[in-house]
Amino acid sequence: LLSQFDPDNTGYISTEKFRSLLQRHGSELDPHKLEVLLALADSNSEGRICYQDFVNLMSNKRSNSFRQAILQGNRRLCSKALLEETGLSLSQRLIRHVAYETLPREIDRKWYYDSYTCCPPPWFMITITIVAFFLYNGVVLDRFVLQVTHPLYLKNALLYHPQLRAQAWRYLTYIFMHAGIEHLGLNVVLQLLVGVPLEMVHGAARISFVYIAGVVAGSLAVSVADMTAPVVGSSGGVYALVSAHLANIVMNWSGMKCQFKLLRMAVALICMSFEFGRAVWLRFHPSAYPPCPHPSFMAHLGGVMVGITLGVIILRNYEQRLQDQTLWWIFLAIYVIFVLFAIFWNIFAYSLLDLKLPPPP
Repeated sequence: LLSQFDPDNTGYISTEKFRSLLQRHGSELDPHKLEVLLALADSNSEGRICYQDFVNLMSNKRSNSFRQAILQGNRRLCSKALLEETGLSLSQRLIRHVAYETLPREIDRKWYYDSYTCCPPPWFMITITIVAFFLYNGVVLDRFVLQVTHPLYLKNALLYHPQLRAQAWRYLTYIFMHAGIEHLGLNVVLQLLVGVPLEMVHGAARISFVYIAGVVAGSLAVSVADMTAPVVGSSGGVYALVSAHLANIVMNWSGMKCQFKLLRMAVALICMSFEFGRAVWLRFHPSAYPPCPHPSFMAHLGGVMVGITLGVIILRNYEQRLQDQTLWWIFLAIYVIFVLFAIFWNIFAYSLLDLKLPPPP
């Protein structure tokens, strides 16, 4: 094929030959891919098309140059929205629904709809949910949540405790414990309803990064701003994902075509506000078993900050190279500086400040 349409081996195909190729074999192509190929031909003003861009499209890969060409020829792609497709199976309708819930541009929605194969499935969010909420709590502890009204809730090796901050794993493993059934329930609902669709679109690597970054930022925020309190719950990671998703919807409001988007945002904000308000009330409510302290709420705020910085950049640039985004490096540098600051704070500040820490469990 290359030798036939590019006899001089230049790496380019003339637009005329490219159009004749589409006319001859267009019926054999997926309609959405044919739309994109025609948009690629319309967008080119030099009379030639890079053969590698054609190969990338047919192999479901998108290069930066290809994306720019498609952006210029985007008008053709708006001729028929993916939402107007009929005769879809249940799984196809689900994939289309996820595309409209998470992506603001029609070209990205069509691209995702054509290329998504559910391989691999959204394993990260599902695994975290199973491990955090059912395996450990149900099998090992013989109960699903830790009740903070009981003085023994601190006696496990997973939650973060200021006296045991040198045990570095606690800055992550505290997500496996929850302070009450309402804490557990809201985090499960938000994590599955928001996290799973986001992972289906953006992949496990990006979503797990946002989630874990929110978890670490949450525990470090507590160690800096609420130094005498322990931490339990996965709210740091959950709030990072939800806040990134909500911020992405707000920033791309006109392009988001999901149904009832205003109602869904309101429900998510109400759930987050309720859970956060409950955490604030619990933190300042007198303990029934002093000096056993109640968990901190600062992890929620740490997760939100990660979501509206790193998370927004990751969700906004669908399938694009993050290393090419200047804002990504700025926010990543800010995050790394905060982590380093918090580490040194934990090493030196506790010994310099005259704090009355709760006794070790």
